[in-house]
Amino acid sequence: MKNFYLYYFTGRGFPCYIFISFSLLAALANPGKLTAQQDRFSSSELKKLTLEELMNIEVTSVSKTPEKLTAVASAIQVITQEEIHQSGAKTLPEALKLAPNLQVAQVNASQWAISARGFNNVLANKLLVLIDGRSVYTPLYAGVFWDVQNLILEDVERIEVISGPGGTLWGANAVNGVINIITKDSKDTQGLFVEGAIGTSLPGQGSVRYGGEISKDLSYKIYGTGFKMASTLDSAGSEAGDDWSMLQGGVQFDWKASDNDQLTLQQNTYRGRPNPEGQAEALVARGDNIAVRWDHERSNESRFTLHAYYDHTFRDFKNGFDEDLKTYNVDWHNRHPLGNRHSLSFGINFRYMDHKVTNLELFKFLPAQKDLWLYSLILQDEIALLRDRLQLTLGIKFEHNSYTGLEYLPNGRITWTLPNSQILWAAVSRAVRTPARIDRDFYLDLTPELSLIAGNRHFKAMSMLTYELGWRRQFTERATFSIAAFYNTYDHIRSSEPGPPPFNIPVTFANGVQGETYGTELSAALQVNPNWSLRGGYTFLKKKLRVKPWSQDLNGGTAESNDPTNQFLVQSAIRLPGRLEFGTVLRYIDDLPEPYLPSHFGIDVRLGWQLNEALELSVVGQNIGDGPHPEFIPSSPAPRQIEPAVYGKITLRY
Repeated sequence: MKNFYLYYFTGRGFPCYIFISFSLLAALANPGKLTAQQDRFSSSELKKLTLEELMNIEVTSVSKTPEKLTAVASAIQVITQEEIHQSGAKTLPEALKLAPNLQVAQVNASQWAISARGFNNVLANKLLVLIDGRSVYTPLYAGVFWDVQNLILEDVERIEVISGPGGTLWGANAVNGVINIITKDSKDTQGLFVEGAIGTSLPGQGSVRYGGEISKDLSYKIYGTGFKMASTLDSAGSEAGDDWSMLQGGVQFDWKASDNDQLTLQQNTYRGRPNPEGQAEALVARGDNIAVRWDHERSNESRFTLHAYYDHTFRDFKNGFDEDLKTYNVDWHNRHPLGNRHSLSFGINFRYMDHKVTNLELFKFLPAQKDLWLYSLILQDEIALLRDRLQLTLGIKFEHNSYTGLEYLPNGRITWTLPNSQILWAAVSRAVRTPARIDRDFYLDLTPELSLIAGNRHFKAMSMLTYELGWRRQFTERATFSIAAFYNTYDHIRSSEPGPPPFNIPVTFANGVQGETYGTELSAALQVNPNWSLRGGYTFLKKKLRVKPWSQDLNGGTAESNDPTNQFLVQSAIRLPGRLEFGTVLRYIDDLPEPYLPSHFGIDVRLGWQLNEALELSVVGQNIGDGPHPEFIPSSPAPRQIEPAVYGKITLRY
């Protein structure tokens, strides 16, 4: 019964359209209009590559307030724009492979299994993903549809990846980690940007974006992007027919209303045709969203953010079943000093989701339409002790959801700033994964009167208690190292319970699995010289899940995930004479235990050539050095093999 319902969520296949690459002859004719500030080889850009600059990056995901990466008391990795560029990543999930504290595996052309600290699955449900503060969560199964999360990667400023719970700040479902994708302000995307790519796994990819100024303080950008990804291989080595296409466009306005106020308006629209089953007709996934954000800074220590968005997603699975979700969200977060030693954070969040499905006769969610409400209140205090060298953070979030009512998400964290640019931190946190509609409202019938699967109206929220200990040090301006250890205890993990004999139906989902995970995460960065940088990391993970005495889980406690014990990543970026760039990414993934997959190495190589200030050519090889192989085996569809691939790209910045 493991993930039996995945088949119904994967759709059918349809001939895809190809996004035509753009002409770049204008760059050869008149490259001089690009300013020196935009030249990737200018001195300012080289300076941004230094480790000292990297460690001065301000991150916001840990406290919802800008703070230097060196001072963050959390297991956080930051993927910068330069690292994405040097890797040759084509899509957002490929860029996430650069985070050594994530488990990322490609399942087929359009599906990915992505998680942190274990519990990886195509339907992974313990990771919160944000794009510019907008949650891309689906209440259908409490996870992310990665086949519609798309951006022009050139416009990503950075990706902040927290491994470990973030429930106190971000709420339920931020159990094992938070991914916060932050795009550039429109004032940093001025002028024309055009790119086109083609290759063995990429029949076509193209993007165009233009940014300008309406006034000195009001800037904008407008963009369009699209691609078609080629089919993967089935177990026999034949094309699986699971090719995937996507189109997306949008606009953004940024207004610096005063020295203390910044307002942002974003709007995006997309339409995709993923086809994981490789059938005659692909599913249709489309949507649009609009967000408004107001950042007000009273002083260096006092600020607030008001963020509101509307998000509409629709999926037609081409088998008679479809999903329609409308999300309305308002979030207000305030930070204010209280005396000399306290920094108080407080805020409220309101979210309403209108979730509708079109049911099949025997495959259905009851009710077909459900209103899902969420209210939350956060209180957190950062207390400075011992002449500001010791900081104690105490926080709690109270969150009310439509399924389990009130949940509490506390966090206690202590940070000790040591000499020689090092910090030591420890934390205890609680997080929950609230029920999804699949847990409570799903029914699969054998006949109109007899169910094979029946929803469980008493399904509880999964809970986790975690203990963390970490150390980070910047040894010199050229070398930094961090280590984090964790021990997590889980309760109320999903199980599949058989019905009464003799037929053992209906099967219901329950909370019959519990267990522990523990592990270590290491990361390091080295600036060998001004033109050569190295970064990487290693993770060790052990998981012990067991069935509760009363449970008869049909999966024996194994349905939740399939995780490697060891994995490591090393990324190298070198600037060569003649305006050449040479980037490599080496990753090792240990055996996956159940279903078993042998360990494998993956190597990506990129060679870029900046012909002039406007035009760049690059060639990228992905998964080279290894033949076709599956990276993850889902219950459905059948396993797919990911091939080595080569593509070429041409980029214009004008």
